[in-house]
Amino acid sequence: MTTDTSRIINIDQELCTGCRRCATVCPVDAIEGEKGQPQTINQDRCVVCGQCVQICSAYASIFDDDIASREQKIAERGLLPTVKEPLFAAYNRGDAQKVKEALADTSLFKMVQCAPAVRVALAEDFGMPLGSLTPGKMAAALRKIGFDRIYDTNFTADLTIMEEGSELIERVTEGGILPMFTSCCPAWVKYVEQTYPELIPHLSSCKSPQQMAGALFKTYGAQVDGIDPAKVCSVSVMPCTCKKFECDRPEMEASGYRDVDMVLTTRELAQLIKDAGIDFVSLREEEFDKPLGTYTGAGNIFGVTGGVMEAALRTGYELITKESIPEVKLNFVRGGEGIRKANVKVGELNLKVVVVSGLANVRTVLEEVKAGTADFHFMEVMTCPVGCVSGGGQPKVLMPSDKQIAYTNRTCNTYVHDETLAMRKSHDNPDVQKLYDEFLGEPLGHESHHLLHTKYIARR
Repeated sequence: MTTDTSRIINIDQELCTGCRRCATVCPVDAIEGEKGQPQTINQDRCVVCGQCVQICSAYASIFDDDIASREQKIAERGLLPTVKEPLFAAYNRGDAQKVKEALADTSLFKMVQCAPAVRVALAEDFGMPLGSLTPGKMAAALRKIGFDRIYDTNFTADLTIMEEGSELIERVTEGGILPMFTSCCPAWVKYVEQTYPELIPHLSSCKSPQQMAGALFKTYGAQVDGIDPAKVCSVSVMPCTCKKFECDRPEMEASGYRDVDMVLTTRELAQLIKDAGIDFVSLREEEFDKPLGTYTGAGNIFGVTGGVMEAALRTGYELITKESIPEVKLNFVRGGEGIRKANVKVGELNLKVVVVSGLANVRTVLEEVKAGTADFHFMEVMTCPVGCVSGGGQPKVLMPSDKQIAYTNRTCNTYVHDETLAMRKSHDNPDVQKLYDEFLGEPLGHESHHLLHTKYIARR
């Protein structure tokens, strides 16, 4: 099966200069064309990561009078008419206009979730220092532009750890398919489906935190507010362009409705805030709504490479040993782009783990798994260079020196946020505990499996 991803990622043939910078960052060699000529995207290879969008520096000039008008290009790209930024050749189609229309629809109850990486990047589009941590301002801005409930993807990151950690323990102790791969990065999942479909059984069956949140918005969240689920409009704010692809997957509707109706990138949220005339820098900080806005430090570090693994180990250690983990900060799974391996003593179990950052680095590991020579239990893979903080939907940073500073600051402030939170382990989240008590039952139980787990398909 092949999938046309051109609805999301495109290269404007009128603007592309053929510099092929995009080809150097594409992890799957999906950019095709001769140097000096407009490039195209091989849609069968593309994993919608948006790194081409991040690096592209060719833009429409006011002196180009032989190309389509700016107004026409803005409409084609799904941007708001008020957008002032340059229009670059590589772009992702946006949903800001659709979200603005939904916000104006009084018949809808609008719920929004925000991924962990958004809060360390959004402020950059308002002139604040690279990597500024602004969760409170973000929550305030979302409330001002009209959302009825301001929830957090960090909540379902904690929930993911409960489900995924339980799944890993079950596979290790009961002879399940190993090694198990994380499934929160949709570009990575798509890559396995289209390049290594024989390894699909190794993927965790967990939906990503985005999709778990969407399913809960239209079930548990609707119950909390006494709202007809059909009236719930579920929006997510993500650092990732591939989240748009993920929300459109036909299987993502276990609640009886689409889990997530629309996805905004970090850049698109900034556009909406500017369009509403909100002074983001001067906003007073506000809280996320409860119960689906409560989160721990473990949920927050999903935004950086190694974060999912670290969060899983914090909880897995205590679930298996029934003892407190000696050290919450697990430096051995932290780091930049590349492959990291570690052995972790968890009670009597010597758990072997792998963290891969940057999709281009994963092939050698997958070949080992395919050959049956891989010697580990659990692998986290993030497609983008240093995890979600460097995602394709984050604010553009064109200067190489600034890009490194941005990535470093976004990563550092993600860990700072973790360290300043009172709760740092997913299983300690009281509203996650309450969710299981009142609604889901138990991890891997009937209801949680129905709403929070999924299946994958071969796309080759």
